[in-house]
Amino acid sequence: MEEISIKPPAIQLDQLLKWQGVIETGGQAKFWVEAGKIRVNGTVVSERRKKIHPGDVVEIEGVAVWKVVAGSDR
Repeated sequence: MEEISIKPPAIQLDQLLKWQGVIETGGQAKFWVEAGKIRVNGTVVSERRKKIHPGDVVEIEGVAVWKVVAGSDR
């Protein structure tokens, strides 16, 4: 499981996926969500703009698993 560090208190799921290079557009995130391929903390996601917070675990079936952690301001 790879860790992803974010500085804001939350990030939208589609933004996180773009940032990680998994998708290029929000429409692609919609496809993954509608296909039931994305889970956050073990629960299938039903919205592409779901807020992701430090401590959350994001899993894309067959692609990757990430744990979101709070980034530092160093």
